Amino acid sequence: MTSPTTTVAPSREQLLHSLYEAAELEHNLMCTYLYAAFSLKQAGEAGLSGAEAEATERWRREIIAVAVEEMGHLVAVWNITAALGGAPRVGRGNFPLDPGNLPASVVVKLAPFNAATLQHFIFLERPEGSDEQDGDGFALQHPFKRGSAVARVTPMACDYDTVGHFYQQLGEKLRAFVALNGEAASFCGDRWLQLGPDELTLCGARQVLCSKTALAAFDAIVLQGEGASTDSERSHYHRFSGIRAELSALREANPGFEPAWPAATNPVLRRPPRPEGRVWLENPAAAETVDIANASYGLMLRLLSQSYLMPGPSAEKSLIVDLAVGLMRAFTPLAEHAARLPAGPSNPGCNAGASFTALRDAAGLPPGLAARRFVVERLAQIADAAAGLHAGQGADRTGRAARQLQALHERAERGLDLHQAPTATAPPIAVAVPAAAPPPTTVDAGIEVVQGEKLELRFEAQRCIHARFCVTGAPKVFLANVQGPWIHPDAMPVERLVDIAHACPSGAIQYRRKDGEPDEPAPPVNLMSVREAGPYAFRGPLSLRGHRIGMRATLCRCGASKNKPFCDGSHHDVGFDATGEPHTGMLGLSTDMPAVRDGDIAIEPEPNGPLQVRGRIEVLSGTGRMVCRVTQARLCRCGGSGTKPFCDGTHAVNGFSAD
Repeated sequence: MTSPTTTVAPSREQLLHSLYEAAELEHNLMCTYLYAAFSLKQAGEAGLSGAEAEATERWRREIIAVAVEEMGHLVAVWNITAALGGAPRVGRGNFPLDPGNLPASVVVKLAPFNAATLQHFIFLERPEGSDEQDGDGFALQHPFKRGSAVARVTPMACDYDTVGHFYQQLGEKLRAFVALNGEAASFCGDRWLQLGPDELTLCGARQVLCSKTALAAFDAIVLQGEGASTDSERSHYHRFSGIRAELSALREANPGFEPAWPAATNPVLRRPPRPEGRVWLENPAAAETVDIANASYGLMLRLLSQSYLMPGPSAEKSLIVDLAVGLMRAFTPLAEHAARLPAGPSNPGCNAGASFTALRDAAGLPPGLAARRFVVERLAQIADAAAGLHAGQGADRTGRAARQLQALHERAERGLDLHQAPTATAPPIAVAVPAAAPPPTTVDAGIEVVQGEKLELRFEAQRCIHARFCVTGAPKVFLANVQGPWIHPDAMPVERLVDIAHACPSGAIQYRRKDGEPDEPAPPVNLMSVREAGPYAFRGPLSLRGHRIGMRATLCRCGASKNKPFCDGSHHDVGFDATGEPHTGMLGLSTDMPAVRDGDIAIEPEPNGPLQVRGRIEVLSGTGRMVCRVTQARLCRCGGSGTKPFCDGTHAVNGFSAD
């Protein structure tokens, strides 16, 4: 997309109209890929052999990974739209799409995984000049042409052969628009309304500032596989083609191999006025499951739309995005469960499936008290419905969804202030002070509190990982292996004792100054060290599920701790083997020096999933080498990720369990 063009400059309205179609295209592809992935069988289901189960699980993860990349493309398109001063198009038409929304040759519908559906995906992602044909059953039903040879003031959609061709046209329009209006006038939108690395870890979550960054986003979309002019190993086209070859080989070895459940094509929740090409879900259990899945999906869209109305970075904008992503994770087990339930008597032998029903309007609500109250109320309603669904059906997947939705509701209640205007930063650290003078030693909720003349020492045994800085650095204060009182705060000068407390990596030792000097200060740079075959060691102002926990903590990454999310040393017992030396700049994460390197760190353990961490953090190897700098991350805590220390979704398949 670097060659000069003579394209007539479009109006801003016309350019935004094209970007709205780009958003709908990416959104629709994402939904269809996820639908097929959710229909795939998993180990232990329907008589799959070991090799077949391994293959279907790999395909499921590969297709979901492609769908996540589509989400990155969608965010890139939204950011370009916002940079041009537009409101991103978050909604989309419901399945199956009416003729005219996309070119006649681009058929989009929800269908289960099979050879025909896979061939359709390959056709959609084919490079220009490819002779790939569409899958059986996906041929266009209503031939038509879009666009007009006559110039119109009203935006008109145009046809295109491939996705790459569409983005090439879009890039030419953008160049012509910028050439006419100039960079500053073209990209006049508020850059802080966009989604960036502070909110999301996605390839498309980069702020768009000018034509160079916008065109680079278009190039990335095409080269990642949607109509790329040449194939590449990790392109969508190549990855789907690889699945096709594996499917063919397994079918040759076992002609009866059925990798997926017979999920409906274009399921709907009510009797359709046009039944052709749709499956009405009459089974009450299936309909209830899909209803809650769709409600989660609909709220996710509204939250993403709302995030583009909120300037960032801010704690509330990040929370809104986290809730949206969490809703999609709750949607997944519900959609998988639906694909395993019968559709109803009118369609024997056909299962249900989540219909991805979009609301009539998915617009975000004006930021403020009413919007925050809406989010809390809606999450409560969906969480309650999911709890009722699980009570009635008792399936593993409904249980996972119910727990995730309840956790999201609780997080929204904690994080969204329903009484006053939101603030961009968390409140200052506060250390509870007893209302009355306590005896020299007390134990409260497992925390031993010992009073010295100038210092109050606090020891939380459950957080201790026995790093032994206390008993070796202050042996007269911390008496090892003795009966009775073992902590003596006045046995060492207070300044030296404070340094010993700061050396405790787990935060098991904390203190409160009684001599008028300040308590433990926040470090100038927030750090997270990846211990060799051990935990994560954090330093910074830490909050866990909204509660302040001090400046230091060691959190489990082996999955075996009995005191999750804290480390309890179980990595030694289970023989956890994981490097403490991840590559610098892994996964393409930034190593650039930010202007600000401190501030609050918020940690949210996802139910049966990773640690969601938000805040400015420098990730260090166990030897102190800088790995990357992040403002948010999802850290593996099941011990199984192939991209440690970051989550790759393995927790969803290895049975990891943690509240």
